[in-house]
Amino acid sequence: MAASGTRSNLYPVVVRNGQDVHHTSVSHNEAQIDLLRGTEKYGTAQPSRGQSGVAWYKQDHAEATLEDGPSDTLAQDVSSTAVLTPLDDDLVGNPQEPDNRGSWSGRFDFLMSLLGYSVGLGNVWRFPYLCYSNGGGAFLFPFILMLILLGFPLMFMELAFGQFAALGPAAIFDRICPLFYGIGYGMTAVTLMVALYYTVIIGWAFLYLFRSFTSELPWERCHKEWATEKCYSHRDAQECTSINGSVYYKNTCYNATEVLELNITDLAHNKSARSPPAQDFFEVEILKISNGIDEIGAVRWQIALCLLLAWTLTFLALSKGVKSVGKVVYFTALFPYVVLTILFFRGITLDGAKEGIAFYLTPNFSQLFIAKTWVDAAVQIFFALSPAWGGLITLSSYNKFHNNCFKDALIVGVGNVATSIFAGFVIFGIVGYLAKELDMPVDQVVDQGPGLAFIVFPDVVTRLPVSPLWSILFFVMLITLGMGSEFALLETVMTAVQDTFPHLREKKTWVVLTVCITGFLGGLVICTEGGMYILQLMDTYAASWSVFLMAIIECVILAWIYGADNFIQDIEMMIGHRNIHWHRFFKLFWKFLTPATLLFLLFFNWIQYSRMKYAGKQYPLWADMIGWFMAFIPIIAILSMSVFKFIRTPAEKSFVSKLRVLMKATPKWGPAHKVPRCEDEENSGKIVTNPGFTISSQNPFETKM
Repeated sequence: MAASGTRSNLYPVVVRNGQDVHHTSVSHNEAQIDLLRGTEKYGTAQPSRGQSGVAWYKQDHAEATLEDGPSDTLAQDVSSTAVLTPLDDDLVGNPQEPDNRGSWSGRFDFLMSLLGYSVGLGNVWRFPYLCYSNGGGAFLFPFILMLILLGFPLMFMELAFGQFAALGPAAIFDRICPLFYGIGYGMTAVTLMVALYYTVIIGWAFLYLFRSFTSELPWERCHKEWATEKCYSHRDAQECTSINGSVYYKNTCYNATEVLELNITDLAHNKSARSPPAQDFFEVEILKISNGIDEIGAVRWQIALCLLLAWTLTFLALSKGVKSVGKVVYFTALFPYVVLTILFFRGITLDGAKEGIAFYLTPNFSQLFIAKTWVDAAVQIFFALSPAWGGLITLSSYNKFHNNCFKDALIVGVGNVATSIFAGFVIFGIVGYLAKELDMPVDQVVDQGPGLAFIVFPDVVTRLPVSPLWSILFFVMLITLGMGSEFALLETVMTAVQDTFPHLREKKTWVVLTVCITGFLGGLVICTEGGMYILQLMDTYAASWSVFLMAIIECVILAWIYGADNFIQDIEMMIGHRNIHWHRFFKLFWKFLTPATLLFLLFFNWIQYSRMKYAGKQYPLWADMIGWFMAFIPIIAILSMSVFKFIRTPAEKSFVSKLRVLMKATPKWGPAHKVPRCEDEENSGKIVTNPGFTISSQNPFETKM
């Protein structure tokens, strides 16, 4: 037990012959059963380990004949059931669902939601670029190492944390460490800010999807309504050069005579002066992008309508709670893999795909000696699995109590990394084809973020047969990737609202509607002509170093204040006993390696700070100040709520004693629900509970010091 922490008496305390038998050392994934009625004669089954009862007796004395009296039959039946189905929530009594909180309909509902949350747009448009810019195949080594150091330990910790207490981030920290209960609201603030601009990106994808339903994609040619002088359409160029001596230059086809008179041959072959139609279509036709963040401009109504559609679909998916989300995510989580597989097989058959994939995988080991490579790998893992955003705690809080969250963390963690690597093959196979088409080096056509999704790939599909089909598939994939993550982001916000104000659980639909309307109105500013600059600002600052700091605090709370041993016992209560090496692994990471890695990331981010730029334009100082304010919002929440909680503590206590009280788990901490209970008919007023089937006239989870 940690010196500074307290833990609830979660394991059975049974009175026998006037003595307390404490089973606090028992954490086996076996039947921890002990009924006073009808079990005394089997009390010597495991005297050396302090274990007794029919279950233990039958386990170690299978050949023995048990008596068949009424009491024995009841005890044997219950114990046998526990031995056969130790992970069943329904051993005795009815599972308790406090406050109508709800739960997943099945284990795969949760798994699909978790997969949809962790596998998002970043796997498709961010990882391939990072891999290219940080040593190609060599980048996979720090990437996988950071999964082990950061991603998996934090992901498993949060999944177990939320599942055990069945609470979202806004309420759970108040029970385990009241002094830092503001960290849950800090996580919620980060999630809300990310959801605002994330939904706008989904709106862009919807707009592109609608514009793809045509015989010829609108960005295949340079249309006068939006094309700039640099716009270069390969289709127009091919049609022009098919005429002897003609040259295509600045959206115009010049015949042989005009070429000689104007001497434009060399100018026409200057590739640095070209931009694909997809770039002008995105920046001018879609965004009508302004000259900077200080020129916000008007709202682009097409984007605003698509944003409204995205929020409407989010409302429909979330309005009925996690049960409705659990059905939708089967499509949003799995369909992107179907599209990626189709694009992969199409991509590797394209001319130049081999060179693109070779560029993607060729290792440059010299990059491993640069600190930025390791930081980029850690940041990508951190943002891919999203610990300290509150989403993992929220999703797992709706789990069955005995769900194997350890296995879920392994599946999703490995699945996320595999998806990123697979997406790299898809993207670079297609980019290699584009590089050959443009007669350019691969490194000059690779881009990240919106540039890859809304410029590079749309340009590639114009060069494929039946280009509208490939465009539709790609943008449907982007929408499903985005919506899967968006559902979890919004569910985190709504869970925070409902855990803070439990009476609102009865008005779930109205809460969802309010959050969606607020999100839509907040996102309108990003739909303006200067919206891209705002989006880049939010993407850079909203979920930056403050998330690392919250993850560090979370590790300190669970591994040091509450105690890693106590937390592991809680986990074993849900998923069963694990060996000593399993214990040591997670204690080492939660207490030392993971926080140390996060501290390195935190300080390196501060050291390498520089003013923001986008499209070669530096942001004004006031914009950077707004960005820093967004980054500080979670920290302000944590500090202000800590001060508030400290002031509210009774004044007669000293400063040190107040700290001690506020850093201890409250009596409410424990497995909050799904603990079957039934009244013992022969012992009026006493309760039988599971795990442990403890008979007590007191609160079975009363804190013991």
